[in-house]
Amino acid sequence: MSQFFQKKLKLPAFPSGYHLITDLIEEEFPELRKIKIGFLQVFIQHTSAALTINENADPTVRKDFQTFVNELIPENYPKFIHTYEGPDDMPAHIKASFFDSSLQIPISNGKLALGTWQGVYLCEFRRYASGRNLILTAFGET
Repeated sequence: MSQFFQKKLKLPAFPSGYHLITDLIEEEFPELRKIKIGFLQVFIQHTSAALTINENADPTVRKDFQTFVNELIPENYPKFIHTYEGPDDMPAHIKASFFDSSLQIPISNGKLALGTWQGVYLCEFRRYASGRNLILTAFGET
């Protein structure tokens, strides 16, 4: 039988950077275990943070992401106009557009079918962000 499960997950506030949230998603959404074959969609309800899947073992990968993206889209770019909430405001919006606002991950036998070295990242682009909201939607054969 096919089923849908949906949950809103409020993440804690994270500092600017790339943070693994795979375990949080799995812990807070136990309904995943009911699905034999299906998908999890993870959607972030914000325009200054994003989601991506990448290396989950070596934290230097996350640091290198931050270094590169901050050099590619610097806060001190003199032509930004949208800076109402500070110098990281417009750069955060642009960075979020380079990544995804949603991810779709296969579910196999009640587990996320990520590769051995893959994890879900919250890409936080604001220095003083509050907790972010995710909408988790799992669907498939139970």
